[in-house]
Amino acid sequence: MFSTQPIYTDLEILTLTDSLTFLATKFGGDDSLVQKVLAGKSPHERALELINHTKVRDVAFRKKLYEEGASAVSAVNDPMIELARLIDPEARALRKVADEQNEIKQQAHGAIARAANALLGTGGSRYPDATGTLRLSFGIVKGYEEDRQPVPAFTTLGGLYGRAREMKERSPFDLPASWEKGRGRLNLKTPYNFVSTADIIGGNSGSPVVNRAGEFVGIIFDGNLQSLPLDYAYEDKQARATSVDSASILEGLDKIYHAKELVRELRDGKRLAK
Repeated sequence: MFSTQPIYTDLEILTLTDSLTFLATKFGGDDSLVQKVLAGKSPHERALELINHTKVRDVAFRKKLYEEGASAVSAVNDPMIELARLIDPEARALRKVADEQNEIKQQAHGAIARAANALLGTGGSRYPDATGTLRLSFGIVKGYEEDRQPVPAFTTLGGLYGRAREMKERSPFDLPASWEKGRGRLNLKTPYNFVSTADIIGGNSGSPVVNRAGEFVGIIFDGNLQSLPLDYAYEDKQARATSVDSASILEGLDKIYHAKELVRELRDGKRLAK
């Protein structure tokens, strides 16, 4: 509360505009709370008004309110504090609902864990949940079957363009102009993404994928729908971890973004002497 770290007004305006836009998009302009929060202004105009006129970013102001207590906070005329008062009842009500629902989920998670331990045992046949320590997950690159149709282990850069055309360039399948312009320079047979049987859960995105030789071959970024149950039970029949292939990263850096020195450094493992 009394931190002296700088507060950047332009960033605060940007993030608050984004939050207010999200609020208006989710609930609609006719929602009574949205109307109260925006006060007849656009999200950006309201963010400008709130951030530029509040004194809350001043450490001395915050200390004064803290020392004088609730009565001082209630009496102060500050737009951000007034906004907090406005949404406080609704926020508390929603927080109560969220806490109640989270408690139900936590209880269910405990019941699932007890059932899994009873079925599989805890003597080494079942590894524990991650604890924030380094974990290594072994898997093989392998396709799967969905709706009785084979799904290959690899996609290609050519498939990326094919999918965009198939979806008529509609978001989120539309490609950046730089990728459209640079298509002719790419090797379209380059592996783009691949799937493996590695056991991952939410939070593993960004993890490196290495092969048996210890070489970096990709980055985990997602899983297929069938991998969602991996939060509580592992199976490798259909569940797959999805990674972007390092070959496509290098191809894009080289042919689209023209970062040739970076590509050379990544491939050779050393920077060029200057």
